[in-house]
Amino acid sequence: MASLDELLSRIPIDSVAERLGVDRQTADTAVRAALPTLVGGLGANARNPEGAASLMSALDEHSRSGLLDGVVNVDKVDTDDGGRIVSNVFGEKKDQVISTLGTVNGSGGSTLVADLLPILAPIVLSYLAEQIKGAGASASGGEPREGGALGDLLGGLLEGASGRSGGGGGGIGDILGSVLGGSSGGGLGGLLGGLLGGGKR
Repeated sequence: MASLDELLSRIPIDSVAERLGVDRQTADTAVRAALPTLVGGLGANARNPEGAASLMSALDEHSRSGLLDGVVNVDKVDTDDGGRIVSNVFGEKKDQVISTLGTVNGSGGSTLVADLLPILAPIVLSYLAEQIKGAGASASGGEPREGGALGDLLGGLLEGASGRSGGGGGGIGDILGSVLGGSSGGGLGGLLGGLLGGGKR
């Protein structure tokens, strides 16, 4: 069953920390904040046919990357590709997303987040490609969502985590709850609310 926690388990936090030159805790906090934000942004793109078609094309390419075959080798992640993905996902709001993620306590700041997102993006797309390919028709077997199987998968990832966010059990659901729920100044909750409600531009 696809979930943000499963996706998190595929990311080698120690290697990410080494790549970014930070301690493990900082890398873990930043990854836990960035993952649901990326998924939320991808979900926003999948809400319209053009965005969904573009994402499905990208997933087709990443399904052949071999990035998730065994343990992910962070050094083999194409961060140029990752940077393009991040730009496409968030559009003109990219800098705002990075800045806001950088304010999450313990995340290491916006400079670290800016370096992290291009590492995470290809991993996320490879994971989604794996799930789409493996699940096939079952990914869209329930009530259809905008974006078809992809929208169903992305929506399920977000709903599954946010549904646990109030349980006090830790995990990425708690981060997602705070990210999508917003903070006192609106924060990522307001920003992603705009993305999910009306496109990225």
